[in-house]
Amino acid sequence: MISDIKIGITGLPGAGKTTALLSVIDMLKRDDLKIGGMLNEPIMDGRYRVGFTTKNFMTGDTETFALNTIESKIMVGKIGVDISKLESVGVSAIKQACEECDIIIIDEVGKIEVESELFCQVVKDALDVDKPMILTLHKKSRNPLLQDIRRRDDVRILEVTPTNRALLPHKIVRLMNGENI
Repeated sequence: MISDIKIGITGLPGAGKTTALLSVIDMLKRDDLKIGGMLNEPIMDGRYRVGFTTKNFMTGDTETFALNTIESKIMVGKIGVDISKLESVGVSAIKQACEECDIIIIDEVGKIEVESELFCQVVKDALDVDKPMILTLHKKSRNPLLQDIRRRDDVRILEVTPTNRALLPHKIVRLMNGENI
């Protein structure tokens, strides 16, 4: 039995937030739970991140929404952001998960994603749904949405570090199974 816990995984860029989330998903899949939402994956050029894709976890639909070759009014560092692509796949994936899934995943509530008002609103709406949720959060952002999430009494924030990276997914699954840790 999965509890209605909401867990925020935070950490520095490259710490392993998405990797931890994917490990948790793999463990939870064994319980025949319907998991849905949004996954972001970096686009690498050698060792450097040059952009991001967003993916609907249930359907597999994927769009590149941030890339160093995109010309946009919204720039995060050298990366241009196409908000419409984030919204067409990511936002709709979160809405679909809220309606159809047992567990909602949102990866990531970060500097780029919070540039979309629609994304921010759908995250707020999803947090009010009575379903378990796992979201990854940018560690240092002062964005109001991220600050609100960190202040919520119903969200447990866990930080992924190189030291706990391997054990954190197991801890999250135990928390989701209602264990007090």
